[in-house]
Amino acid sequence: MTLMHAFELEGLRRAGALVSSILTTMREAAVPGAVSRDLDAIGAAMLREAGARSAPQLTYDFPGATCISINQVAAHGIPDGTVLRAGDLVNIDVSAELDGYFADTGGSFVVGEPTAAQRKLLDATLEARDAAIAQLRAGNLINSIGRTVEAVAARHGLRVIRNLGSHGVGRALHEAPGNIPGYYDARDTRRLHEGMVITVEPFLATHCTQTDEGKDGWAMICRRGFAAQFEHTVVVTSGEPIVVT
Repeated sequence: MTLMHAFELEGLRRAGALVSSILTTMREAAVPGAVSRDLDAIGAAMLREAGARSAPQLTYDFPGATCISINQVAAHGIPDGTVLRAGDLVNIDVSAELDGYFADTGGSFVVGEPTAAQRKLLDATLEARDAAIAQLRAGNLINSIGRTVEAVAARHGLRVIRNLGSHGVGRALHEAPGNIPGYYDARDTRRLHEGMVITVEPFLATHCTQTDEGKDGWAMICRRGFAAQFEHTVVVTSGEPIVVT
């Protein structure tokens, strides 16, 4: 989506505020003993109350209102009957359509107290997201996102998952400019432009650079080590980018 009018930005902000509040509420409920299906029910109820629809359900008939990925599952985890335990590395991804606007957010965390290695991974992934957002400007190359993410990952001795990335969003869950890699691709000559709406969502990992599809047809799994993701929906401008989530 490319924003053309102020009312479009307001629509995006409303959708962004909703998914952000759902993510916060679900994360607060993710304590030892919580069941992933019950966490998803919290998100589903908040969507219904707001008159919104789950974007993965609407777009892909995903079997959950949100994605809840645990430990080796890096993304697209189905919220099933898994009981959370202290030490679990969890990612919650919330995306929704509200009044015709789509916003997408996500974040990783550890249930209880993280280990030093888990904290390093989480801190570096958050740093990568925020550093990539900070340098967004209309006219810059899209591959500047991957360049920034890759540089942060290398500095912390981590890897970038190469088959998961950012994407366009706004009037649909996934739209132009299409896939935005989390690694530097010198062949990608696309440029950011004023009003472009995208997600910025690096996936960093301790060992893997590719995820494999799970037997359920949804889960994206790291066969070695762990991964983390943090995501915002962002509007590109000629000045400071606008984060709507």
